[in-house]
Amino acid sequence: MTDSPARVLSDDELDVLELTLGGALPPSALVAALQDGPAGAAPNDAPTDVVLTDAENTPLARLTARAGEAPAVEPLKPLAAAIGPQWDAAVRRPAREVRAGLGDGPGASVGLLVTEVPTREESDAAVALAPGGATAPGRSTVPDGAAPGTVLLLVPVARRAPEPGVVGAPGLVRAAQGLAGTLAERTGARVITVVVPWSGPADPSLDEVAAAYGAARVERLAAHRSPATAERVAALPGVRDEAVRALYPPASAAELARAASGAHRRGAVVFFTGLSGSGKSTVARALAAELEDDGLGTTLLDGDEVRQHLSKGLGFDRASRETNVERIGYVAALVARHGGIAVAAPIAPFAAGRARVRALAEEAGAHFVLVHVSTPLEVCEARDRKGFYARARAGEIAEFTGISSPYEEPDDADLVIDTTDVPVPDAVEQVRRHLLALLD
Repeated sequence: MTDSPARVLSDDELDVLELTLGGALPPSALVAALQDGPAGAAPNDAPTDVVLTDAENTPLARLTARAGEAPAVEPLKPLAAAIGPQWDAAVRRPAREVRAGLGDGPGASVGLLVTEVPTREESDAAVALAPGGATAPGRSTVPDGAAPGTVLLLVPVARRAPEPGVVGAPGLVRAAQGLAGTLAERTGARVITVVVPWSGPADPSLDEVAAAYGAARVERLAAHRSPATAERVAALPGVRDEAVRALYPPASAAELARAASGAHRRGAVVFFTGLSGSGKSTVARALAAELEDDGLGTTLLDGDEVRQHLSKGLGFDRASRETNVERIGYVAALVARHGGIAVAAPIAPFAAGRARVRALAEEAGAHFVLVHVSTPLEVCEARDRKGFYARARAGEIAEFTGISSPYEEPDDADLVIDTTDVPVPDAVEQVRRHLLALLD
């Protein structure tokens, strides 16, 4: 595995890989997503065997794409999951498992694609489209004694963050689950909610992916939104402005609009530090998603991703590590200066570097929260998803923190969390509560 070249996947490419490993897409679709040329060749004209990794350099799968042969994908390690309803294993299931679970039950399975938060109109349309659709709330047309059919509520969600002001993956899944309850109550149908990792590739289509999950017929609920409803939804952002204009004379309304546009919340930097494998990146990523779902503009600066872009070319000697941490702190402070929240998760092994980041945040007028993920070395080493500790013990990696390079434990941390005993959701909630108290 280590002899094969590696390809670090973007969030969108991770979505395609997850669909491929789950049986919703053929390996050729993954190949096409990784290259500009025709499907069937190795990505970016790389050698035939390519190890696909995430941003943390965890080997996830090996893609084999030889000329004249059908490409193949071999899973290596599980894809990392975060928290939130879109990551619940009960709804985020492989296509082959969902398809097999449908069995030979009665009624053709209809797949309803929930691409936007459903309006009341689309909720009614979903009831009508479901097997045994109700003619009135609470009354099903399924004959007495007949078994209802199955509805797949397919919720396409992407790993990447949504545009500002758009309901993200957690909210869309919660809305779909609410719709599922309505459908089950009004039609008697078996309703299965399924999260589909989807970042929008044009080929194959979302309808084809839905069919791979077992939908015999696919309907997009958004297509059943009338022009009048679509117009009202589009006008929602201007409702406040209209109310202000109705209540105030023009000069007063203009001043209120000016004040609203200049509203500025004090930003924050949440800085995680800890050994490799401590769980800091997992907690940081989940926290960023939760804050984004709360409507707080959040930027995640993960240590491995920063290394590939902002700090590309730096080594791992002490001076290079300090430079890397200071660069992260500088960018985080810029985000916070303008009212955003920056969540950073480098190892940051040295106290001087962490102090510099704190100073940068405070100079920007931002809140600063230092979170020490204190998971012990032996636990981190036992996890070793990336195989780094084993290589460091073998002398293959020089100056590896905790093995051949020191980690200076902070004595000024705002929060100390050991993920040996604290589950990720609880860790996220601890940091979230602390941060929101500061912001309030």
